[in-house]
Amino acid sequence: MDDLDHDLDHRILSALHARGADPWVASAARGLSLTGEHGALWLTTGLVGAAVDGARRSAWLRGTALVAGAHLASMAVKRLVRRARPAHVEPRVRTAGRHSFPSSHAASAAAAAVAFGALGAHPVPPLATAMCLSRLVLGVHHPSDVAAGAALGVLTARAGTRWMRGSTDG
Repeated sequence: MDDLDHDLDHRILSALHARGADPWVASAARGLSLTGEHGALWLTTGLVGAAVDGARRSAWLRGTALVAGAHLASMAVKRLVRRARPAHVEPRVRTAGRHSFPSSHAASAAAAAVAFGALGAHPVPPLATAMCLSRLVLGVHHPSDVAAGAALGVLTARAGTRWMRGSTDG
């Protein structure tokens, strides 16, 4: 990452982190962070979808598997890249690990937005967007971490969309 990219990452994070000075915003971001840990919100959403939408149970379960796959892929990349979390802002939550790239919260959220959005769960994409932004408000990721995590989640879910819907023919 060159100096211009680093400076842009730094400025965007500083601006969004400042929004967390509002107690309501900080509380909402912390709530999202907690529910998004290890993809829990999205995995639960998929399992609930499978339980209540019997006609598309298989699609919901496959979508849930895609969310889990995106989360696992982000964890693998994180272990390889080993980028430190931002040091220029005070984090507003504790993190499960010390590595930042890519954001696993963003990966699972974006995968859920694509997979469950395709099944008509219209509240999921805006909630996933809020989850991604919460990582910046809380000061635990660089914007490029969140963007990379979201891209990984979208690519994972898009790659499995046909499988999720049960289509195996070309």
